Amino acid sequence: MNIILVILGMTAVTYLPRMLPALFMDRFHFPAWFQNWLKCIPYAALGALIFPGILLVDKDKPLVGVIGGLVAAVLAYFKVHIVFIMLGAIGAVLVAQNL
Repeated sequence: MNIILVILGMTAVTYLPRMLPALFMDRFHFPAWFQNWLKCIPYAALGALIFPGILLVDKDKPLVGVIGGLVAAVLAYFKVHIVFIMLGAIGAVLVAQNL
């Protein structure tokens, strides 16, 4: 019984912060600068999740991950398909590790 209560509590704690903004956000009108700021949040969060991993690819050669990240960033800048971005970054890391 306790496990069911824990699961229900975790469900409520996870669901409420996502549901409440969805219900009330259409009633508020934010200034354009604030909307632009909100649009940047996913990119900032993604960067915060990915960047530490880039630095920890190979502890003996920390630049290996940076090289892979730079290759991925350059390919993404040129709007290459995501599969080729991943393959390019993996290839760059493999080449850099073997140098």
